[in-house]
Amino acid sequence: MSTSDVNQSTFLAEVLEKSHQTPVVVDFFATWCGPCQMLKPLLEKLVPEYGLVLAKVDIDQNPDLAQEYGVSGVPDVRIVVDGVVQPGFVGMLSEPKLREMLQRLKLKSGLNASLDRLYALAESGDIVAAEIQIQALLTEHPNDPGLILEAGNFYLESGNLEMAETLAGRIPQHEKELAARARGLQALIEFKRAIGSEVMSELDQHYKDAAQASLEQRYDEALSGFLAIVERDRLYRNDAARRSMLALFDLLGNENPLTNIYRKKLMTAIY
Repeated sequence: MSTSDVNQSTFLAEVLEKSHQTPVVVDFFATWCGPCQMLKPLLEKLVPEYGLVLAKVDIDQNPDLAQEYGVSGVPDVRIVVDGVVQPGFVGMLSEPKLREMLQRLKLKSGLNASLDRLYALAESGDIVAAEIQIQALLTEHPNDPGLILEAGNFYLESGNLEMAETLAGRIPQHEKELAARARGLQALIEFKRAIGSEVMSELDQHYKDAAQASLEQRYDEALSGFLAIVERDRLYRNDAARRSMLALFDLLGNENPLTNIYRKKLMTAIY
């Protein structure tokens, strides 16, 4: 889709009216703003992928527009749908965070739409067709970390743990958010293996139960189970219970209340 510079006289036609046909991303920016220059290529990359229109507004050239929409800092990005200007964000966002924001607004990229079709195939039981599609997507987008993680989860669910592990290992460690998700995926792979392993002791059964709870997204129960093992035997399976808790923190994210609650409990148990 198109990218255009918009001013006071063209805002109505190029943004408000056009948004009734296609969602419009409005980027309030300034030429002297460093983060604006960093954000620009990310927006220009994502706009065609999501089928959007990008409207750029220079606040120094259009102070009335900036005042009308309450712009106090740049970059300030808004999303306009059906003539309604919705809040977006102020400041610089990473590409993964930008994609999360667009998904929260129910905006889908072509890749997201393909993944939806793939999930529908998998849910209908046609795993072979779903795997053919995901391999085609990986061939088309070989370096897309979000897709790689989605594919890893697909293979985890289908039971191909080796392929899931290979994909998790392709996520670069310098991408902190993605690397945390990859560690979470790796943990789920280990939990899958754990529930299929032989039970040799009481702690083995407790670990297996916590692993099963993790896979079923009963995270409170899972973290409680792993914590109980830490409190009983730190050396169990080379500190596996503590490492499992850390992996679940990666999976849940730092903003999840369970992460904060159990991180404190873990620190108390250890120290």
